[in-house]
Amino acid sequence: MDRSLKEIHKGLAGKEFSVTELVEQSLRRIGEVDGKIQAFLQVDEDNAKRVARELDEQLASGGEQGLLFGLPAGIKDNMLTEGSLTTCASKFLSNYKAIYDATAVQKLKQAQAVLMGKLNLDEFAMGGSNENSAFHPTYNPWNTEYVPGGSSGGSAAAVAAREVYFSLGSDTGGSIRQPASFCGIVGLKPTYGLVSRFGLVAFASSLDQIGPMTKNVEDAAYVLQAIAGHDPMDSTSANVSIPDYSSALTGDVKGLKIGVPKEYIGEGVAPEVREAVLAALKVLEAQGAVWEEVSLPHTEYAVAAYYLISSSEASSNLARFDGVRYGKRSENAENLLDLYHLSRSEGFGPEVKRRIVIGTYALSSGYYDAYYVKAQKVRTLIKQDFDNVFAKYDVIVGPTVPTPAFKIGSQVDDPLTMYLNDILTVPVNLAGIPAISVPCGLVDGMPVGLQIIGKALDESTVLRVAHAFEQNTEFHKLRPQL
Repeated sequence: MDRSLKEIHKGLAGKEFSVTELVEQSLRRIGEVDGKIQAFLQVDEDNAKRVARELDEQLASGGEQGLLFGLPAGIKDNMLTEGSLTTCASKFLSNYKAIYDATAVQKLKQAQAVLMGKLNLDEFAMGGSNENSAFHPTYNPWNTEYVPGGSSGGSAAAVAAREVYFSLGSDTGGSIRQPASFCGIVGLKPTYGLVSRFGLVAFASSLDQIGPMTKNVEDAAYVLQAIAGHDPMDSTSANVSIPDYSSALTGDVKGLKIGVPKEYIGEGVAPEVREAVLAALKVLEAQGAVWEEVSLPHTEYAVAAYYLISSSEASSNLARFDGVRYGKRSENAENLLDLYHLSRSEGFGPEVKRRIVIGTYALSSGYYDAYYVKAQKVRTLIKQDFDNVFAKYDVIVGPTVPTPAFKIGSQVDDPLTMYLNDILTVPVNLAGIPAISVPCGLVDGMPVGLQIIGKALDESTVLRVAHAFEQNTEFHKLRPQL
């Protein structure tokens, strides 16, 4: 499970091992360590073994192999997988079996990955620590007293612990990059619309984006290649040609211009994290890149704008959970209004309720212009900040998160502090542009992530810079000692 994708495919082709052995290795690892980290909500052992046998037969007959042939993968449990429970880590959907596949899941199957099961998350992807799951928290493989990040905490922990080869997460305000940083793996948030959202249970429709979580940058490029592309089932899907992302991994960053926002390395960023980022910039400098300090002046308003917009969209999207059509239905209801009220009261957890209330308030008559409309205007200013910097620079670089992972329980009763952890990730979602987090060091034994932000639809440059950094450092080779 430590090998690269190319090495895995070479081993399969050379009959060094079979897909069945790969899948059994994944199941064995899940059996060994998942009791400690609790990344999985369900493991689909029978189906994984069946698919592995089919792929081995195809391998023996010399059939053509898909891009992700035979690789054991995990799926964040807010993406529909036909015939399996899709719970969003919520009591509301604890009995919901999906009747079709999300497009991203369908594309993984077409690329012949082996889906091992569904991974834990903060309920309905609302949270930054994976403590908001209705079933159980997930623990950081580097130190189980710490959070793995969220909302894609299960997806990050499963890859870091080598339970699966790669996973899919979703990123609304940093939910791929922040847990990737906390767990010492690679997490890529693509440009909004590059990967279809069809079959992703919506949190905030103008912000959500599915992306890969992998051990290294090259694997992220391969997984993105498999899942990117236009989808007529998603009205926000970008109808653009998809380049060969792996061909961008040249290792060459000579002459590349990097902007480093002073807001990303200033007040609130832990000194050790700042030092790790400055050391990473020296590595890129040694490869021929140049960097200068720039400003994204509206960064300080990003968290406020993000939580108003995302909560407003959540309030609208979660209105479909009414106890009538699917999911939880209260047994104590005596009339229709009771059914709505009690089903939601019993089905949703406290963080989801908090965001629904914030969003409903922001959209209500008399407050809509003062809050929601103003937040959208701030969003435009944040996007213009990025446009101004990208007129002169190829990428923007800074920390992914201001601090390393924090201890479980230390922020769960302080939602404002938890929300402020997102200050370096939410601007990217508000602007709809791509960003990647790659490991760039350890602070007190816990991983730190370097965030590389690119222009819209320029994932190739983001991946090239991340790969060049990775090739000249050893951080991606570090792994937790469970």
